[in-house]
Amino acid sequence: MTSTRLEELLGDETESLLNHVCSTVDKANLHLPGPDFVDRVMVDTDRSTNVLRNLQWMLHSGRLAGTGYYSILPVDQGIEHSGAASFAPNPIYFDPENLVELAVEGGCNAFASTIGVMGAVSRKWAHKFPFIVKLNHNQLLTYPNQFDQTMFATAQRAHELGAAGVGATIYFGSEESNRQIVEVARAFEEAHRLGMFTVLWCYLRNPAFKKDGVDYHVSADLTGQANHIGTTIEADIIKQKLPENNGGYLAMGKDFGKTSQLVYDKLTTDNPIDLCRWQVVNCYLGRAPLINSGGASSGQTDVAEAVRTAVINKRAGGSGLISGRKAFQRPMDEGIGLLHAIQDVYLSDEVTVA
Repeated sequence: MTSTRLEELLGDETESLLNHVCSTVDKANLHLPGPDFVDRVMVDTDRSTNVLRNLQWMLHSGRLAGTGYYSILPVDQGIEHSGAASFAPNPIYFDPENLVELAVEGGCNAFASTIGVMGAVSRKWAHKFPFIVKLNHNQLLTYPNQFDQTMFATAQRAHELGAAGVGATIYFGSEESNRQIVEVARAFEEAHRLGMFTVLWCYLRNPAFKKDGVDYHVSADLTGQANHIGTTIEADIIKQKLPENNGGYLAMGKDFGKTSQLVYDKLTTDNPIDLCRWQVVNCYLGRAPLINSGGASSGQTDVAEAVRTAVINKRAGGSGLISGRKAFQRPMDEGIGLLHAIQDVYLSDEVTVA
């Protein structure tokens, strides 16, 4: 990606994103991505040799091989958002074979999806390309719709089909979050015992987090704490939405949780890079790599949105992007092009850690 093209995609934010200098938490204090990340950061943990091997395999797959960055294609939306809502724009992706082809041809490090999708193609692909089995899902056939994560698979089953890792979602802040924390912590413990790495979707879910017209589900302070809890149950990689605001704790009032005024006065600013850095800081200063989600497909602006997210994540000290709908809700060649555009940001020497 040329400098001209990057500036074209970032538009009016070019200066504030590409030339921002972070004055909150210095990058020297972070465990930054790199080709030696497993040897430098992970090797002294309690993870087994097989877990380290699978992490190393993923880090050395795809176009970002050897950089320390991740580009992952996630496709669990057929359950989370329904098959029709997810694949009607491009029905070929009802077939798992085409989803794997998109991940491989798109230069991704790994492919994350349901036990059904993985099981349909595992004998052809699981020994060639890193699979991440998503263990739990929110299904939308209850009436009225409920928002809860239910276990669809086990770590043992993921191991049997040859997965390199497992993933799961916790809805932090929801009434069901305590149960989900216990379920996922146990599943991750079993996955580590079986030699697989773990990826946690650290999402917030509570109607009260929307207040006075502001959606604090994407606030830096609340998502940061979700990341911190996720890292505590030994998620090897944290997936989080890009922060769009701050002050969720303050908006909720003194009867909710605890925070520090230093977070708002010293440790963050309004710049999106600094907000994302607070997410990285809460991942044990980067010991658990932070990957941000690509979000829903918006159509013609998808490439610009994805590149913007990648720039913010990389400059904040994050480790990559996990983008699904923006890629598979378009013709395959365009989806491949979008994934390559994301990866080009992480391959660019001009986009540095702030």
